[in-house]
Amino acid sequence: MEFDYVIVGGGSGGATLASRLSEDPGVTVCLIEAGGDGRGILVRAPAATVAMLPGRPPINNYAYKTVPQPGLGGRSGYQPRGRGLGGSSAINAMLYVRGHRDDYDDWARAGCEGWSFDEVLPYFKRAEGNERGESALHGAGGPLQVSEQQSPRPITEDFIRAAAECGIPRNDDFNGAEQEGAGLYQVTQFHGGTKNGERCSAAAAYLHPVMHARPNLTVLTGAQALRVVLDGKRATGVEVRRGGSTEVIRAHREVALCGGAFNSPQLLMLSGIGDPAELGRHGIAVRHALPGVGQNLQDHTDFILAYTSKDIDLFGIGVKAGLKLTKAIFEWRKSGKGLVATPFAEGGAFIKSSPELRRPDLQLHFVIAITDDHARKLHMGFGFSCHVCVLRPKGRGDVRLNDANPLSVPRIDPRFLSDAEDMALLLQGVKKMREILRAPALEKYRHREVYTSDAHTDEELTQHIRSRADTIYHPVGTCKMGVDAMAVVDPKLRVHGIENLRVVDASVMPTLIGGNTNAPTIMIAERAADWMRGPITFDRAVLDARAPATSPAPSALLEAAVGAALSPAPAAARSGM
Repeated sequence: MEFDYVIVGGGSGGATLASRLSEDPGVTVCLIEAGGDGRGILVRAPAATVAMLPGRPPINNYAYKTVPQPGLGGRSGYQPRGRGLGGSSAINAMLYVRGHRDDYDDWARAGCEGWSFDEVLPYFKRAEGNERGESALHGAGGPLQVSEQQSPRPITEDFIRAAAECGIPRNDDFNGAEQEGAGLYQVTQFHGGTKNGERCSAAAAYLHPVMHARPNLTVLTGAQALRVVLDGKRATGVEVRRGGSTEVIRAHREVALCGGAFNSPQLLMLSGIGDPAELGRHGIAVRHALPGVGQNLQDHTDFILAYTSKDIDLFGIGVKAGLKLTKAIFEWRKSGKGLVATPFAEGGAFIKSSPELRRPDLQLHFVIAITDDHARKLHMGFGFSCHVCVLRPKGRGDVRLNDANPLSVPRIDPRFLSDAEDMALLLQGVKKMREILRAPALEKYRHREVYTSDAHTDEELTQHIRSRADTIYHPVGTCKMGVDAMAVVDPKLRVHGIENLRVVDASVMPTLIGGNTNAPTIMIAERAADWMRGPITFDRAVLDARAPATSPAPSALLEAAVGAALSPAPAAARSGM
């Protein structure tokens, strides 16, 4: 088991990187993924994220929890993270958002040479296969399918009208010249063909089409990375547990960690790379002192307002809702359209808390269902809800170890709302969101405000925020890129002080971008691939015959139940599309 490149983690960063590196037939690439192959029906059917997100049982989801958060009234937050090829892009809402151009210019100004918006834009465009076609800001030929929503609900258009009634202009492209405004999100979803309406995860875009066709690419699923193997200050491979046995997979050129903001710093620390004090607490020998590992955790703190509704053209719970969903499953199997194709968060807005700001500092996600505690609390009947989050929080948390066992979960402490300015801005955002939801355009949909109908003062709303705020799934920063003393990787994503080791995922972001993080993570991997591979030689080095490992058959009853309802897969069911 020797390769030129060994990649740990098959999520948005790892799937992209493995695909791009293996385009050169003269190199060999091994991708290691702890979960399954990311092809299941729950992944392909967009609305089925509601079955995976809660983590009860954990399906394609690590379902992490944070330590108790004083800013959340002592509650432990919930941190769903994708497990399987595609990573969190296999369980997310599929929203295609890049952030604001100034976010990347900030990185460059802070010492991350090569990361200004003008420098990263070509990599966004390289990845993007946008249904709208090629333009100065968009790509049309990339593997990541970016599409209009198949069947947005009428209420979402009325949400956009409600925002306009509150002074927020319409914006039909959040990744265009201006980010501010309200509109429909574009989604990472197949458009046209036999996969129309299916989720386009990073694995579906980059890996699945090539993983069995390229003899120089080996994908190992069900393989848990235990540590990076070091020879002095040089990475030489990865120790992996697979099928009950432990083995070392050697890397002749480089090892790349793509486990995300929680798992990448954890693996570095388990390998003896990190803060000596943290490593010493767990009896791990220090191989390289790097105090920034696990520090600088940032995430979008989010709060939800919800309403019950008498409108049944929404996603709901109950007999009537079940009958509608059954019809919707047949519609999706036939055409890829309808309720099963929804990203749930169909509409949204980027708004400024003050008109003097250069860029929006708040984001809204309008959802065609009542979302409560990450879909872990269900409400009978129909309804809608809206999220608001602070885009560039000042609070910082960290990721540490619970112990030296590689199979243990990481210790996650985001320190949500530990900064008073974050709390004040979130409160301001909640009040603006409530103004929009109470606007005339949504009057016909509103029935009863859930939880907050009796909250009128800032103090009462603050109490609700402390009681129910949590993540909206955008953790970054724990292996931050930079040149300062707390940076973990340099601007080419090489781990400081260690040869042949890079980190290629959202953990390298020095600051959180103003938006969803999936598209930026794919961009980061596209950028890294160019640095790692250099010119493609086309000197084919065919590996010995070997079949990529397959993931274990899904065992959860929920997977089987939903799979039975949705199967056969849309690709097999749709003819002539």
